Amino acid sequence: MSILTVNKSRFATDISFSENKMTVFFEDGRELSVPLEWFPRLRQATLVQLKKWRFIGNGEGIHWEELDEDISIENLLE
Repeated sequence: MSILTVNKSRFATDISFSENKMTVFFEDGRELSVPLEWFPRLRQATLVQLKKWRFIGNGEGIHWEELDEDISIENLLE
């Protein structure tokens, strides 16, 4: 009997935004969409401000300097 093991990554590779959500793309191919409503600073930001992000910790978190916002990928997955 064989057993299939799925290795899930906690590292993000990209992010995109729509009018009211943020989608995080993972190195294992998964995508996670979360409402911007969950993050007051992101909710109030312009699209130009939202796009000024960078990864921290090799994709373990997301940082917006201009918005003074940090989001942990692990917290999004919980």
